[in-house]
Amino acid sequence: MSSPPATFWSRHLTIINFWIDVFLLVTFMIQAWIIAVLQIVFPRGAGLDWKVWGATSVDWIDSLTTTFCIFAAAVVVHVMFHWTWVCAVISTRLLGRKAGKDDGSLTLIGVGTIVVLVHLLLVGVIAAKAGLRGPN
Repeated sequence: MSSPPATFWSRHLTIINFWIDVFLLVTFMIQAWIIAVLQIVFPRGAGLDWKVWGATSVDWIDSLTTTFCIFAAAVVVHVMFHWTWVCAVISTRLLGRKAGKDDGSLTLIGVGTIVVLVHLLLVGVIAAKAGLRGPN
């Protein structure tokens, strides 16, 4: 019995994972650098008249937000590539079950997990919005 033909993904999965990890490291370091600039370089309460390389603290925060969104998307892709492994570890190591074949239920669990996490994030944002108070 021969094995199924290799697809692009199966042939290059390791190198794709490597470059995703490199990308995650680079975007993480960019975020760390931007946070350091915001916390260390800009004075507390700095207005829009303070600039670093022509950018105000608001511009730096916008860059941080953009970088974070890119980083978050890459984390999701990273977890997608490792989802079978994550489910196998949870099933066999944490729940003590025997390893079984994936019947597509792992994908549904993954999508459900993402939906739950996004809803939790939104509930937190709504709670913060409800707690917003203006100046007295």
